[in-house]
Formats: sequence, C-alpha cells, structure tokens
Amino acid sequence: MKRKDLMTKTDISNAVMTVLSESNLSSEDPTLNKALIVYHYYSELESGGHESLFRWFGQEIKEIGIDNYLNKLIGVLEEIGAHNYAMIEKKYGKKLWSLYVALENDEIEEDEFYSIVEKATDEYYKLNDVLRELLETYFVTIYTDLVEVVED
Repeated sequence: MKRKDLMTKTDISNAVMTVLSESNLSSEDPTLNKALIVYHYYSELESGGHESLFRWFGQEIKEIGIDNYLNKLIGVLEEIGAHNYAMIEKKYGKKLWSLYVALENDEIEEDEFYSIVEKATDEYYKLNDVLRELLETYFVTIYTDLVEVVED
C-alpha cells in the first residue's frame, strides 16, 4: 500500500483490517495472531454479541482451545488498555463457551445460554465502543508489521 494512502488513523486502521480479514490464526506471526484475535472479537461482538463470536470464530477457538484463546484475548485486551473488556471475558468467557458447546450438542435449553449471553453482551455495549478507539490506536502502532508500505 502506498504511504500516501495511509495518512490518517482511519486509513491505517482500514488497511490493517483489510489484511486481517484476509488472514487466519495459523500464521506464525505473533503480531498478526494477536491482532486477529482482538479484531475478530471486536467485529463479532459489534455484529451480534458473544453468540456471533462463537458462531463465526468458533472453529478457531476449538482449534486453539478455549483457555488458550481466552488467555490470548485477555492478554491483548489488557495490552491495548481495554481492561474493562478483559474483565468481561474473565467473568463470562469460559462459562459462555461451555454453554455454547452444550447448546450446539443439544445438552441444554437455549434459555440457559442466552441468559448469560445477554448479561455479557450488555456489559460489553455499556462500554460505549471504547474498544474501537483503542483498536485504532493499536493498529497504528503495529501497521508496519502487517501492511506492506511502499513509498510514493
């Protein structure tokens, strides 16, 4: 991408999101993997809450394991200053995942899962999209590791 196309935080953030949308967690690049985890977390929660996260990112979570996933997610959330979001995942993450898996296996009723999803997602939305601003700042600090920048 040309440097002249990366003049604002929004330009940079959009370029990083383009790279992330074309990538997957199997990468050996730790910067890319951290950015992917937090990007998918934000994107899926914004589009449909924790249920959406598990539905659309669940395969990746299964592959790396819920404990590993939560450790990585909470770590990057804390690294970028999203401590309140990290607290939500510490409080609900593992329980939500176990309920989601049980629901997918027809072992529980939907209400049991959705009552916890509602609480966690409500707490997320009460934070008024602070994560978007933190992600934008984070992406500005890492974009040269993810986006190939060519001089004009």
